[in-house]
Amino acid sequence: MKKDDILDKISPDEALEILRQLTKIDNDLKTKVIILAEDLFRDVDVELICEDVFYALDGIDVHELWDRSGSKMDGYTSPEEMSEQMFEEALEPFVQNMKRLLKLKIHREAKLYCMGILKGIYQYKEESESEFKSWASDVPKESFGYILDGWGKNSNNKDKKEMKEFIRKESPEWSEWAIKQI
Repeated sequence: MKKDDILDKISPDEALEILRQLTKIDNDLKTKVIILAEDLFRDVDVELICEDVFYALDGIDVHELWDRSGSKMDGYTSPEEMSEQMFEEALEPFVQNMKRLLKLKIHREAKLYCMGILKGIYQYKEESESEFKSWASDVPKESFGYILDGWGKNSNNKDKKEMKEFIRKESPEWSEWAIKQI
């Protein structure tokens, strides 16, 4: 095996550890890594996030809902309760990414990421024809409000104003109550 081939064979965890070690001993490399990482974080596309959120929600299988709800050894879970849990599970990776951007204090990108999530949820509510959707009729609006509230607690007035304009345009049916949450 050539030495160059080893880069294709190491695991992501191993690569991260190697990167940590290199940045400890080389400050110029550390600066370059930080710049590249920040560039990655700044590449937020509202439309792509919206599409990903829509397909994650639209792909929730109603048969899985039926399998996961009902009587179990530890009690009973109604299909409505389980639909809420499954909806939240589908959104969780997106919410975590938004929270990560907020923790990194990259507010513009966090706002754009939140916009993508909200637009995807609203699009799901408007356009999805999945059978699962009928079991989760109130969940999209509740999730929309929860995510918006979480974002708004960490945002400045300028970003809140932009978010309100975005919601009026992209989620007109929910805009009146939603902008009160910001």
